Amino acid sequence: MFKRLIAAGALASLVAAPTIAIAQDEQPAGPRRYEPINYNAQEDLENILLLDLSNGKRVAVRLMPDWAPTHVERVKTLARQGFYDGVIFHRVIDGFMAQTGDPTGTGQGGSTLPDLEEEFNTMPHLRGTVSMARAQEENSANSQFFIVFYPRFGLDKRYTNFGRVISGMDGVDAIRRGEPPADPTRILQASIAADGKPQVTAPAPAAEPAPITAADLSAPIEE
Repeated sequence: MFKRLIAAGALASLVAAPTIAIAQDEQPAGPRRYEPINYNAQEDLENILLLDLSNGKRVAVRLMPDWAPTHVERVKTLARQGFYDGVIFHRVIDGFMAQTGDPTGTGQGGSTLPDLEEEFNTMPHLRGTVSMARAQEENSANSQFFIVFYPRFGLDKRYTNFGRVISGMDGVDAIRRGEPPADPTRILQASIAADGKPQVTAPAPAAEPAPITAADLSAPIEE
């Protein structure tokens, strides 16, 4: 067997060689840490999206600018313009998600604002996640978004996760299913909590007229 030997001169040079320190700014970057979700609906009202639904529920979504600043700003802009008011949930798949944000109700529409560049992040798609819908092109998100019923980790890093439902998830669960639903649930009003808009509810259905009876037909006519 052969033994690899180090010459004395070479060994001396290795011992004398100075230790090379890695500069602080050259250290390999670790995974980015994102801001945690604030579930207190009374705090940071500028970053709470309120959805008043036609099923009578108000859903509060905590918007997370730290995760996706451009997408959060877009949703806030459209909400303040009244863009989402009256828009239906046009694609609602049981056990998956409820999608909205298209004024045409077809899934093909959007706003007149330019499409957004993706802001994919490592935040998982859990129950109550609010994420931006898009076409096949990654940079095609515009106005449509969806709310996840159950965890869907296959969506992670493929769709821009920008918020989480912090109250009113029962209202999300009550959204009518279908693609599109026969009687779709609507967003009656989308607003930012800081603006203090009161909840909008759907008008009560008109009462059915009382049936005409034989007594009504035989009742005397008053002159």
